[in-house]
Amino acid sequence: MTISRKMLCVVYALIGLVALVGTWGNNIQYFSLGIVGANVHFWQETLVNPASRSITVDILFLGLAAIIWMLLEAHRLSMRGVWLWVLFGAFIAMGAAFPWFLVHRELVLAKRDASSSAGTLSAPDILGIVLIGLPILAYAFLALSK
Repeated sequence: MTISRKMLCVVYALIGLVALVGTWGNNIQYFSLGIVGANVHFWQETLVNPASRSITVDILFLGLAAIIWMLLEAHRLSMRGVWLWVLFGAFIAMGAAFPWFLVHRELVLAKRDASSSAGTLSAPDILGIVLIGLPILAYAFLALSK
């Protein structure tokens, strides 16, 4: 199935929006501690147990790899403002910043190429995305309900 750039941008934007709501719906609980206290307490809590340490290390290294790729891709495509996306990821939420960087990238690619196609995905690819995406979405809702 051919995926249009417009559809891909919508999907990326929705992922970014849900990631922002999912992260900041939890982060807001720290606001009463002030900016320094909130950051100290937040990072201390990432060290509470093996699961929190594992997922934090995983996300940090995934974020580092994503930042390197974002910088390289932005230079390759002459995209402006990439460091804003990097800072947004570091200080707000990488799960929100990275999909929005991808929207920006698709818009730049669309200006270079008249084709509206972003590529193709097979039915098994789409099924796999749905099967991976639904538990992630369910977890985000569960996390917000705590």
